[in-house]
Amino acid sequence: MRARGIADTWLDHLAVERGLSENTLTNYRRDLNRYLDWLEEAGRTDLADVSTTDVEAYVADLRRSGLAASSAGRALVVARGLHKFAVREGVLGVDVAAEVSPPSTGRHLPDTLSVDEVATLIESVPTDDLATPLDLRDRALLELLYGTGARISEVTGLLVDDVTDTDGILRISGKGGKQRLVPVGSKALEAVEAYLVRARPVLAQGKSHALLLNTRGGALSRQSAWAVLKKAAERAGLDMDISPHTLRHSYATHLLEGGADVRVVQELLGHSSVTTTQIYTHVTAENLRQVWREAHPRA
Repeated sequence: MRARGIADTWLDHLAVERGLSENTLTNYRRDLNRYLDWLEEAGRTDLADVSTTDVEAYVADLRRSGLAASSAGRALVVARGLHKFAVREGVLGVDVAAEVSPPSTGRHLPDTLSVDEVATLIESVPTDDLATPLDLRDRALLELLYGTGARISEVTGLLVDDVTDTDGILRISGKGGKQRLVPVGSKALEAVEAYLVRARPVLAQGKSHALLLNTRGGALSRQSAWAVLKKAAERAGLDMDISPHTLRHSYATHLLEGGADVRVVQELLGHSSVTTTQIYTHVTAENLRQVWREAHPRA
């Protein structure tokens, strides 16, 4: 059967049987057409004529054209889906795309701040007698993000009860509802206490049990928390693109640099696999390499 015919049948199946959204179908259709155009240029109009080598060459050509590894990987998923559907429908006897590996995305080393930069960022938000309720809230937010290494959604999801009588240990609700225990330092606890005593009663309007509140008395949103961080970075004069994850990355990196075991850091971050955490060991190794380059006379 001609490749475009089985592709149209598969798209109909995805729309009717799988109920995919129009936006998803548009993306599938775009990647399918790119794959089919490539096959036709290679003289493969019938899907039965396509080999594993052809699919591998297609992915390689996508990368050579400048397409990002992640985008080429998604394109391969669509090509695989087409071949898998053709086998399931009895059009093909062998799935030649099943064993084709996606292109490596490489390891992206996360952006981190130095210990001094973190201090500058946090201390850019005042806590003195002239501090506003929002200043105190923002300081508590920043201290919690760096003090626990929690995701921004985990911090904005904290309730008042989560931070009272904790004895220095917070119970964080992470992805999939999984909970983990995370120690929280004295600086973060001091900031939270100042916020609870001096600021939250001003912001609260009896509407929410959330710890961090917005000006209307509701829970602080992830987007608003992100804006707080951006504003603090500008106030601190930090010339880099800082996100909430920057503080999480910095937390992990600073722990490892201080001698913490990678599996302990895995537990603190709530990673299901230590492999995810190990990227931070690459960060610390790169820091060592940079120091060596700058200091060794024969580097």
